[in-house]
Amino acid sequence: MARKFFKSKNGNIPVPLFFPDATRGVLKSLDSQDIVGTKTPGVLVNTFHLWQELGKDVLEKFGGIGNFMDFEGGIISDSGGFQVMSVVKSGNVKGRITDEGVIFHPTKNTKKILTPEKSIEFQMKLKSDMVVVLDDFTDPKSGYEEAKETVERTLKWAVRSKNEFEKICREKKLTEETRPYILGVVQGGAFQDLREYCTKELVKIGFDGLGYGGWPIDGEGNFDFDSAKTIADHSPKDYFLYGLGVGKPDEIVNCTKMGFNIFDCVLPTRDARHGRLYVYNANSIEGIDLEKENFYSYFSPNKEKYYKDDSPVSTACDCLLCKKYSKAYLAHLFRIGDFTAGRLATIHNLRFYSILMEKLQKMVTY
Repeated sequence: MARKFFKSKNGNIPVPLFFPDATRGVLKSLDSQDIVGTKTPGVLVNTFHLWQELGKDVLEKFGGIGNFMDFEGGIISDSGGFQVMSVVKSGNVKGRITDEGVIFHPTKNTKKILTPEKSIEFQMKLKSDMVVVLDDFTDPKSGYEEAKETVERTLKWAVRSKNEFEKICREKKLTEETRPYILGVVQGGAFQDLREYCTKELVKIGFDGLGYGGWPIDGEGNFDFDSAKTIADHSPKDYFLYGLGVGKPDEIVNCTKMGFNIFDCVLPTRDARHGRLYVYNANSIEGIDLEKENFYSYFSPNKEKYYKDDSPVSTACDCLLCKKYSKAYLAHLFRIGDFTAGRLATIHNLRFYSILMEKLQKMVTY
């Protein structure tokens, strides 16, 4: 039976859900009360950056990243693998990937290694509600043999991650009810036989859900729904299905129809800071229709026609920006480069996404 809720330390969160990326334990320009005000139920934090920049001592002192942020929503931590391997595989940072883990050199005279065990250990110190196994990211330019190699390494690391997770749960006396979820990650690129094989092998290892790993956009810039369908078709019905980094509203809607129920992305917050706001093509929240082909569009306040516009950014939104301020005022804030512009735009985009999930929760049948 499909899951209806995501269990967090602060209560059950209905699915499908979207968590924005609080990479370093913060959503840029917002505080934790701002996040709550947008009805955003949780955030994703970045294991690699927090491992590098914060360390375990601070986390132990505060009892986890949620207490450190003073945020009572749900928390998912990624494995850190995407960040490390993307810079290593791109050549931006000197390093190499071995069966032991990812070895990299942040500076000329330093060497670090991120192993599956270290990733899980740090995530457990974060006190996340869901931890993610370290995986070997399949480069979209990979040929078949190289893609197969990443899948095999992903599976080996998944076993090691699960073993470390279970060891820590035993040490901390965590039960099935009190432990976090653990997510496996499916690799294999656009090779559907590898995606299917990886999915089935991960299910044998045993997880609470599976993530759509790798780069979901094909060479023509289109979303790879084939891989999403392969993962969904070969996963147990009671698994969480996680679109890792999947964030365009129409892609979220289509993936939800396939059975995916967790999403995260930097898009709404990053776009907001650059003056790109998401708006529903509707006159009210009640009038939003996700089945329409073009159910949303973008608003950019940098056009001269908005400089004297006293209307709200959207009448199909009840966020702080839309209830209190005009397009003209937002345009003014962006023109003068005030931080408030990014804050208000981010609040708006996050509320757009929480409305999106509220609508999808009503659409999904169990």
